[in-house]
Amino acid sequence: MVGGGPAGLTFARVLHRHGHPVTVLERDAAPDARPPGGTLDLREGQGQRALERAGLLAEFQALSRPEGQAMRILDTDGTVLRDWRPAPDERANPEIDRGQLRDLLLGPLDVQWGRGVAKVVPGGPDGVRVHFEDGRQETYDLVVGADGARSRVRPAVSPVTPHYTGVTTVETSLDGVDTRHPGLARLIGDGSVAVYGVNRALVAQRNSGGHVKVYAQYRAPLDRRPAPERDPDPADAEADAEAVRSALLALFDGWAAPVLDLLRHGSAFVRRPLYALPVAHTWTHVPGVTLLGDAAHLMPPLGAGANLAMLDGAELAESLATGPDDPDGTVRAFEERMWARAARWAEITTAGLERLVSPDPAAALALFEQVQQVQQG
Repeated sequence: MVGGGPAGLTFARVLHRHGHPVTVLERDAAPDARPPGGTLDLREGQGQRALERAGLLAEFQALSRPEGQAMRILDTDGTVLRDWRPAPDERANPEIDRGQLRDLLLGPLDVQWGRGVAKVVPGGPDGVRVHFEDGRQETYDLVVGADGARSRVRPAVSPVTPHYTGVTTVETSLDGVDTRHPGLARLIGDGSVAVYGVNRALVAQRNSGGHVKVYAQYRAPLDRRPAPERDPDPADAEADAEAVRSALLALFDGWAAPVLDLLRHGSAFVRRPLYALPVAHTWTHVPGVTLLGDAAHLMPPLGAGANLAMLDGAELAESLATGPDDPDGTVRAFEERMWARAARWAEITTAGLERLVSPDPAAALALFEQVQQVQQG
């Protein structure tokens, strides 16, 4: 298994539950080598199902935050347009911090930290050869690539690379929001608050421990360098936090002061252009190699990616552990199921991103109305 994210760790944990040892190769030097990211909502039929197959659902329920399902949408002038709150017994999409989920999945697994993979070469007489960044090589019967958007395993089965979606996110964060910024804590509530304008959006999402992630999104060409006074681009000042903050405040100029305070009080800023693989990304089956999660079906980050990644990992692991003694046939059948499921969600999330960061802010509100109707119906 290449990659220690949600897909790889779920795959390894389900195999471990069935008594099959698996080695996870992870480029990071340690579990805490870099920030784990924000919070995830794990859905009943996807991420939660995967955790159930790993025997971890009860532990997840103890850690998760059902109140995090709350969602508030504001107009750019600060007017509350919608304020959805979960019922006391609602467990469809509870939130969990990515770091907590990672630690839950790690458990007893054998993870080889600091083992960056450079490339994978299938078809050798001894199996699939893995070339590591330190120059070493090893062979395996089956290599599962769950190594994300910039997968080093993907070229072994597909020449396709991710494309820019047209939307860039700049991420910042607030710590101790309840004590240091009580006004913003009330604005955000127990879950998330989102504000949508013309070709831009601002989303704040509560994590555990008073930590809040803030995501400023805007639609622009990847290589654009506009005149600052006309349409400032935070990418032009990426290395300087204060310059990025000023550029963002100019980009969202005219929005309500409490909304802009999410940017004024943010700490470090990280620019993340959003990339995706083609909606129907498939490949000709290659014996001994397959992909899971973002490596297989990178899509806009609208809540489906991690859930599908975990379901991929759990489903393939369970099929290999309990199915007939035909690993290659099992992998081939799994790929067909994964492709169909991923294509459906890639189409949904691609259309969703077009509506959430669009010339018509009303399209975003309409999308959330549809989601709420589905969840309540």
